[in-house]
Amino acid sequence: MASSKEYLTFILEQLSDLDEISYRAMMGEYIIYYKGKIVGGIYDDQLLIKPVKAAQKYLSEAVQVSPYPGAKEMLLVDNLDSKDYLTILFEAMFEELPAPKPKKKK
Repeated sequence: MASSKEYLTFILEQLSDLDEISYRAMMGEYIIYYKGKIVGGIYDDQLLIKPVKAAQKYLSEAVQVSPYPGAKEMLLVDNLDSKDYLTILFEAMFEELPAPKPKKKK
């Protein structure tokens, strides 16, 4: 099931206090970037984030979910109503997120 544009819009609004939030559509889902680093994505109208240590500490009760068959598990974010909560979470995660891979020259 593909994620809805309305859900993406809601998540982007909740993250609007952060600078440099972007997304890319990919096979009916959305990859979420913060300052150029992949934080997670929207899969089946759920916000899933990478399970870095800061996120695991912040979301100690979070359920791990596979976004699609064969993918690494990610943390399900269920507290989406608080912009402050999401802002603090993304800021805490940033340093631990891997740098983007350099693009291969053709």
